[in-house]
This record gives sequence, structure tokens and C-alpha cells, in this order.
Amino acid sequence: MEKRKKRIATGLVFFLIFMWGCTLVSKSIYASKLPMVTTTRIESKYIEHTVEMEGIVEAGAKLPVVVLSGLRVEELAVHVGDRVEEGDLLFTVDLEDLQEILAEHETAVQKVQLQIDAILQNRELAEAQKALEEARAREDYDALARYQDTLVGRAAEEVAQAEEDLEELQEENIEHENDDGPETEEEREARLQEEERLKRQLQDAAYAEADAKWNRENTMKDAGRKVEDILSEEDVDATLSVYRTEVNSIREKMAVYQEILQQEGKITADRSGMVTDLYVEVGGRVPDTASLLLADDEVSCQFRTTLTKEQKSYVNLNDDAKLELDGKKPINVTIDYLAENESAPGTFTALVQLPEETGMPGLSGVLKCSKTGEKHFSCISLLALHSQNDRNFVYVVNEREGILGLEYYVEEINVSVKDKNDQWAAVEGALTEDSRIIISSTKEVEQGGVVRLAE
Repeated sequence: MEKRKKRIATGLVFFLIFMWGCTLVSKSIYASKLPMVTTTRIESKYIEHTVEMEGIVEAGAKLPVVVLSGLRVEELAVHVGDRVEEGDLLFTVDLEDLQEILAEHETAVQKVQLQIDAILQNRELAEAQKALEEARAREDYDALARYQDTLVGRAAEEVAQAEEDLEELQEENIEHENDDGPETEEEREARLQEEERLKRQLQDAAYAEADAKWNRENTMKDAGRKVEDILSEEDVDATLSVYRTEVNSIREKMAVYQEILQQEGKITADRSGMVTDLYVEVGGRVPDTASLLLADDEVSCQFRTTLTKEQKSYVNLNDDAKLELDGKKPINVTIDYLAENESAPGTFTALVQLPEETGMPGLSGVLKCSKTGEKHFSCISLLALHSQNDRNFVYVVNEREGILGLEYYVEEINVSVKDKNDQWAAVEGALTEDSRIIISSTKEVEQGGVVRLAE
């Protein structure tokens, strides 16, 4: 009996050991199939934003090289990016074409000169005609003056005669009144009537003299004005000046053409610098603007880059920055110009003035601007942040009792992002210092899913 009990007890022990082993095996198999996750905690950090912008070095100032327009380019000696010194060959022009241009300009000068000669000849004829008209007008004035003086003189004589007749009659009347001889009423009446007639005659003569003088004054005034009108200056005519200016302009161009012809059509640089822009081509004609632009050696270069609206939020005027040109050691610079592009709203141009003898037009580079924001007390790695349908969330690991004992499960927690850069995000939500936030997993995790923690 005791042996039997001992066998039963031994069997029970072996059974329990077997069940324990099976449990361990089952638990190991179950755990091996669970996602293995790596977790982290929230941290207190300053979110630093670093903006990198690619750009190019350009001349700080450009000086134009202007050549007389219309010449045909035969050969180019420089290209954009080439450096030239004063006197270096820029391009040559077609000499045959240049000679044709000179011949055309000579013809143009001759045509304008004919116009000038015609104007001068017509002016001489007009002056001779004017002198003749003046002489005739003065002759008419003198003759008219003599005639008017004669009329006034005659009127004055008639006044004098009327005065004399009246005085004689009045003297006779006085003598008759002093005479004691008889005088009839008819004789007295006749004398009075004659006196009244002579008085009216004198008055009419005086009026006629005044009219003659008035008529002489106005007639001579009109005659004098005719002489003045002839002597007055004519309207200003700028045609001759215009033609002469045109001839001078053509001849100045011809002098430059002649100089180019003597130089065998070679156009050389009048200063040193790098060719930044080229506006002529072989077979084309020189424009009436600059043929090319040279970088001004006396002005330092500048770096130009374009920013997006998001980048602009972290870059301001006069901010310090780092500039790396063509892979060389970064230099400290300052944002000297920052403005929105009118042609592309929403983008911005930034300019950096480079130190003297730094860089050259055409070099590429990268401009880096870093800005540290305010300190946040709840920051997580971007590896832990998930987004879906404009919703941000994280996965955290919690503990609970399961069928095989204590197990770890996943909880999804919504968060709002206050700030972030390319590594960290400052968030707000139901996270604590003890929250174990998943940053990586061997398998996809989901809300409520069981996971195991990495060692």
C-alpha cells in the first residue's frame, strides 16, 4: 500500500514537473511570436531648427561693356565664367559688314546735308525778300508821311484863312459902328449874318484840321506797324538744328566705326573682371544695350538663395548663419537681405554679403541657419510619433495580468504637436515621466496588442 502511495506521489511530482515544463515551453513559444519593442521616456529639450538652403555665388556689382550697336559678331573670344583683364579680346566683328555700315552712314550724312543746304539757301532767299519788303515799306511810310503832312498843312491854312477873314469882318463892323453915318437895319443884319457865317467856317476849318491830324496819326501808326511786322523775328524753326544734330551724331558713330575698323574689328575689355552675362552671339548683331556684363572686382561677391515659406519662419534679417562654399570650411556670415519674390509669391530671396576675396561668381554653396526655440518639458523622438488623418498619436506599453501571468500590452495615446524638428517633437497629451513610449518594434503593433520588451 505504501509502495503504491509512493508511486502515486512520484507520478504526481513528475506530472507537475511535466506541466510546469509544458507551461514554460508554451509561454516561450507564445512570447517568441509577440512583437519585440524598444521604448523611451519623455525628455526636457530645446527644439532647435536648422534650415539648409542651397544657392550660388554671384557678383556683388556688375559693370556693362557697351559697344556701338548694329555690328555683326564674327567670333566670340569669351564665355560666361571667363575672367578677362583690361585689353583682353572679347569678340571680333565682321569687317565687310562694318564697311557696308560706314557706307550707309556716309550716304545718310549726304542726304541730311542736302536738307541743311536747302534750308540755308531758302533762308538766304527769305532774308533777301524780307530786306526788299522792308525797303518798300519804309519808302511807302515816307511817302505817306509827306502826303499826310500836306493834308494837315492845308487844313491849317484853311483855319488861318478863316481866322483872317473873320478878323477883317469884325474890324469893318467896328469901323461902321464908329462912323456917324446912317445905317439901315438891313445893312446891320447883313453884317451880322456874314460874321456868323465866317465863325462857322472857322469852326469847320478847325474841325477839319483836327480830323487831318487824327487821320495822319493813325495812318502813320498803321504804316509804322507794317514796318515793325517786317522787322519782327520769325517763328523759331528747329529743323536746321535737328538736322545738324543728326549729322553730328552720325559722324560720331562713324568715328567709332572707323576706330574699330583700324583695330581690325577687335573689341577688347576696358576693365578687368569675370564675365557674368553675355548678350551677343556669333552671327548676331550687337544690341543697343550692354554686350556683356563684368563682375566689379572692387565690390565683394554675394551669395543668393531661395527660401520656402516654412524655411522663412526660422530665418530673419541680420540672423547669423554658416556658409559652406563648394565643400570648403564653413564661414560665419549674416543674412543681409531677405524679401518675398514678387514673381513667385510664397518664396523668399536671401542675400549674404561675402568677405573680401571670398568666393567667385558661379560657385555653389549651402547656407545653414540654426535657431533654438523655447524649452519644452515633454519631448519625444520622431520615431515614436505617428500621424493618421490629421491626428497625431504615440504607442505606450502598460502592464496587465494575462492567461500566462503578467504581460505587456499597447495603448494608443493622442497627442498634439507644439513644435518639432527633424529629430524631436514637443507634444502635449496624457504622457507622464513614467510612460514607456515605443520607438521601434519588430512587428506592427496596434491598440491593445500584447508585446514584449527588448532587453
